[in-house]
Formats: sequence, C-alpha cells, structure tokens
Amino acid sequence: MKKFLQEFKAFISKGNVLDLAVGVIIGGAFSGIVTSLTDNIIQPIINLIGASEVAGSIQIGSNPENLLNYGAFISAIINFIIMAFVIFCIVKAVNKAMTIGKKEEPEVEAEPTTKICPFCKSEIPIDAVKCCHCTSDLPSEE
Repeated sequence: MKKFLQEFKAFISKGNVLDLAVGVIIGGAFSGIVTSLTDNIIQPIINLIGASEVAGSIQIGSNPENLLNYGAFISAIINFIIMAFVIFCIVKAVNKAMTIGKKEEPEVEAEPTTKICPFCKSEIPIDAVKCCHCTSDLPSEE
C-alpha cells in the first residue's frame, strides 16, 4: 500500500497532471463566459435578424410541453464554434511560444558509407578494395 501511495504521489507531482487540472478549471470558467456571450449577445442579434423562427421552438405532437427547441441548438453550435476557435488560438500561441527560445540546429550530413564501383557502377561499401558485384580490383584512393 505504501508503494502505491508513493507512485500516486509521483503521478500527481508531474507537471502534466497539474497543467491539465488548471486547464479544465479555466476551461469550465471560460465556458460560462462563452455561454453568456452566446445567450445574451449573439442570440438576440440572431433573433433580430431572423425573427422568432430562429430563437423559437416547434411543438411536436399534441402535448404543449413536447417542444423541439432548435434555437437552443443553434446557440449551442455557436457556443461550440467559439470555444473551438479560442482553443485553436491558444494552442497555436503556446506552440509558437515553445519554439521561440529554441535554436534550430542545421542537420549535419552523415559520412557516406557506400561508393560506386568505377567499373560496373554498382553500390559497394566505402572501404571495399574489391567490388563484390564484378570482382574488379578497385584503385586505391590515396
């Protein structure tokens, strides 16, 4: 049991878990702001443009409480699009911030490990003295 608690403590101490917890809390708070923006500002503008058809609901069947509330659905779609756009912008900014301090090192070409036989034009190991394809003695490269 003691080992289990130590492993759990190490897991919780990792930065990723704490960052995720903070992200979820901030996301929840931001979701309330976006919902308020959609319900209190964008939805009235849509209602003004499209009249009551956009914000309304349709009664299904004879029961007056059985409503298809498509205005709330449109509001939820707008809410989702705003949240997705903001998250996209945040991720893009964080990725850019992560690359600012890093220097890009130029790739160093590796030493060649093969060469071409001057007689049969086959690819052979660079330290070969005899071609394995045509069995020619290779000239020394000194």
